[in-house]
Amino acid sequence: MQPITSGGDRAETGRGSILVPVLCGLVQMLDGYDLSTIGLAVPSLVKAWGLPPAAFTQTFALSSIGIMVGAMVAGPVADRFGRRPMLLVSVLLFGVFSLISAWAPSLPVLVALRFLTGVGIGGAMPTTIALTADYIPQRWRATVIMFMFCGNTMGGFIAGQVAAATIPVYSWHGIFVVGGVVPLVLLPLLFWLLPESRHFQAGAAVEPGNPVSGLFKGGLAATTLLLWLIFLLNLLDMYLISYWLPTVLTLEGLQPADAAYSASMYAAGGVISTIALGVLLTRFRAEWVLACNIALGVTCVAIVATQHLAGLPLYAVLFGAGGGMVGSQLGLNGFAAAAYPVALRSTGVGWALGVGRLGGIFGPILGGLLLSLGFSPLSIMLFVCGPGSVTFVSLLVLERVRRGLTQEGRLASA
Repeated sequence: MQPITSGGDRAETGRGSILVPVLCGLVQMLDGYDLSTIGLAVPSLVKAWGLPPAAFTQTFALSSIGIMVGAMVAGPVADRFGRRPMLLVSVLLFGVFSLISAWAPSLPVLVALRFLTGVGIGGAMPTTIALTADYIPQRWRATVIMFMFCGNTMGGFIAGQVAAATIPVYSWHGIFVVGGVVPLVLLPLLFWLLPESRHFQAGAAVEPGNPVSGLFKGGLAATTLLLWLIFLLNLLDMYLISYWLPTVLTLEGLQPADAAYSASMYAAGGVISTIALGVLLTRFRAEWVLACNIALGVTCVAIVATQHLAGLPLYAVLFGAGGGMVGSQLGLNGFAAAAYPVALRSTGVGWALGVGRLGGIFGPILGGLLLSLGFSPLSIMLFVCGPGSVTFVSLLVLERVRRGLTQEGRLASA
C-alpha cells in the first residue's frame, strides 16, 4: 500500500488565494441562508396552513435528502470536470427553487421544492471547500476553510435577522424571496470573477475508476469511516437543532419573531467561535481541539434542555451551543479537505457531507417523532447530548488512528 502524500498538491498563491476564499465564503453565506429558511418559516406556516408542527417533518427530511444527493454527486463530478462549473450550477439551482418556494400553494409542493433547493445547497458545499483548499498552503488549509465556511453559519444568522424583520410584515413568503433573488443577482458576478483551480486548468490527473474507492486506499480507510461517523452524528445534532429550535422556542412561549432572533444566536456562536478555533487549529492537533469544542456544545445544549431560560441567559447559552456544535462542524469541513489529496478532495469532502446528511435527515425526523409522541419540546434538545458524546469519543479515536499512520510514514500530516 502506497503512502498518501501531498504530491501534486501545491497551493496556488497570489490574487486567487484571497479572491477564491472570499467568493466561496459569499456562496456559503447564500447557501447557509437558504438552508435556514424552512426552519424559520415553519412557525408561520403552521399558523397560515393550519397544520401541526410535526407535519413539516417530511419537508425537513426531503431537504436533507436533497443536500445529500447534491453533495455526493457534486463531489466526484467536481473532481473530474472542475470545481467552478459545478459551483455555478449549484448556486443557480438553490437560487431558482428558493424563489419558487415563496409561492408554494401546499405542503407537498413545498416538500418537492425544498428537495430541489437542497440539491443545489449540497452541491455547493464540497465544491467551495475543495476550490478553497486548492488555493491555500497545507498548514493554513483547515483554518482558512473553516473561516470560509463560516459564511454558511453567517448566512443562517442573517436569515434569522431577516425572518425577524419580514415575518411580521410579509409572513413566511418574504424569507424565501430574499433567499432566491440574492443568489440569482450575484450569479453573474461569480461567473465573471470566480477562477477555476489551476489543477484543472493544467489538466491534472484524476483518480482512475470510481473516485470513491480512492477514499479507502493508501491508509485512508479508517480515517474515511471515522469521518463519516463523526459527520453523521454532528450533522444529526446540528440539523435537529437548526430545524426545530425556532419551533421548540415558540412552543415554550416565545413569539415567532422572538424565537427566530433567539435561534440566530445559535448561528452567531458558530461564526464567532471560528476566531478561537482558527488559532488553536494551527497550534494543536485538530482532533483534540474539535473534541473539546464538541464537549462545550453538549454542555450548553444540556443547560438549554434542563433550565427554562429566557432573554440574555438563553441567548448566551445558545451562543455557546452554536460555538460548540456549529463551530466544530466548520473545523471538520476544513479537516476533511486537508485529510485527502487533491485528486480526491471534492469526493472525500462530498461523501463525508453526504453520509453526514443521513444525520441531517434523521435528526429532524427524530425531533418530529418526539413531539408527536408527546415529549416536551425541551426534551428534543436533551436528545442531542447522546450523539454529541459519541462524536467526542470518535474524535479521540480518530486522533490515535491518524497519529499512528503518520508515525508509520503512511499518511501526510493534515
